[in-house]
Amino acid sequence: MKRIESVKNEQVKNWKKLLTKKGRDKSGQFLLEGFHLIEEALKAKLKFEAILVTNEDKIESQWQIERKKFIIVTEQVLKELSEMDTPQGVVAIVQMPTWPEQIATTGQWLLIDRVQDPGNIGTMIRTAEAAGLTGIVLGEGSVDLYNGKVVRATQGALFHIPIIKGNILELIPKFKAAGIPVFGTALEKASSYTAVESQAQFALIVGNEGQGVEKSILAECDQNIYIPIFGQAESLNVAVASGILMYYLKAIRS
Repeated sequence: MKRIESVKNEQVKNWKKLLTKKGRDKSGQFLLEGFHLIEEALKAKLKFEAILVTNEDKIESQWQIERKKFIIVTEQVLKELSEMDTPQGVVAIVQMPTWPEQIATTGQWLLIDRVQDPGNIGTMIRTAEAAGLTGIVLGEGSVDLYNGKVVRATQGALFHIPIIKGNILELIPKFKAAGIPVFGTALEKASSYTAVESQAQFALIVGNEGQGVEKSILAECDQNIYIPIFGQAESLNVAVASGILMYYLKAIRS
């Protein structure tokens, strides 16, 4: 089994570039850290370049992957590639999933406009997958999908639901043309979400933590909705609000 002991190794230097968006975009690869995420990626049949472990005991016998892809590395090498305070002793180099670039003309979609917090993006992806949505559009200005914190927050959900990067304003007419109602989220000039019936199909747009959904996008929506606040809080966290609205719109009510 191959071993790498120096942080100055050329492969290690190249893999370290995957800690940056530029490096990930250029290579089409990202780093995956931890046993659970690697298992989820294997379930989704993603392509692995290598799995780095600090010793052979870290290799899970049930992982259906060629043994030659495992590389023994020192803890120092693993720390160079880890973003965790307490690394689990395993990091994988994985090809990004490929999804159709064209938006589907059916289904239930979450569209994310300029959300910056990795934890929020990850939680929304995890919730959308759990709710059985058709897919997600990650709008321009949002944090990178393969940011390590985003990947960890999804708990592997990003491998199981189509996620398309696109311009939300340009996609709205396509949803409308397909007969899919488009709901924006706003605090002003909007209706309570309870005024809306559940939908067999929908496109739900949620926005930036501080600024909300871009006004030009809201102007193109079929209807803008909000979640009433009964306490003293000014607003709900965008990931929490998204979860409430996704499940509400999807729910089947007689």
